Amino acid sequence: MPSSHSAFVCSLATGVALVEGWHSSIAALAICFAVVVMFDAAGVRYAAGQQAAVLNKIVEEYSQLGRIQNKRLKELLGHTPFEVFVGALLGIAFAFLFLG
Repeated sequence: MPSSHSAFVCSLATGVALVEGWHSSIAALAICFAVVVMFDAAGVRYAAGQQAAVLNKIVEEYSQLGRIQNKRLKELLGHTPFEVFVGALLGIAFAFLFLG
């Protein structure tokens, strides 16, 4: 907590927009990049972590029966939407603090 990925890309996008102008094409590109990274952090990676938790439960049950070896998957892959939001706010705040 919070998402460092979101903080970084939002700081980058805000910094580019402050330096190059909010209507520049490079600022639009940086903002799109930030949205994709934040969507991945909160959506895709978080869902993969939830699937890993379910798979770990299944593997644990089968390993108790001696059918397979118990090898756990990493469950903390992504961030909650709140963690992404707080990271984004921190990134924007730092960009304004140092460039604004």
